[in-house]
Amino acid sequence: MKIEHVALYVNDIEAGREFFMKYFNAKSNEIYHNKKTGFRSYFLSFDDGSRLEVMNHVDMQDDEKGLRRTGFIHLAFSVGSKELVDSLTAQLKEDGYEVISGPRTTGDGYYESCVVAIEGNQIEITV
Repeated sequence: MKIEHVALYVNDIEAGREFFMKYFNAKSNEIYHNKKTGFRSYFLSFDDGSRLEVMNHVDMQDDEKGLRRTGFIHLAFSVGSKELVDSLTAQLKEDGYEVISGPRTTGDGYYESCVVAIEGNQIEITV
């Protein structure tokens, strides 16, 4: 069994799509738009075959996203090396995203950083 994909509702679907394409080399399909329901989505594919669906709907609820809220808390991307963790974290910081931890080696041995990115959602960058 495997996770087929993960989905993320966003207010600005184009900015969400561009974020993952720019920083994580995602490839995107063409937008799906159901004009009757007001639903739109892109499927973003990554080099290892994993997929992320970035979605938008006219009737979304957008509650405040506390850093320690319940539910899914972050998406983690393995970039392959400490140097790539460092450089991508620096690029995201330079581009105005808030780095909330790292880069660092955690107590359980992971080398990672965490950035608050798309609409308050956390992205973890690890080896």
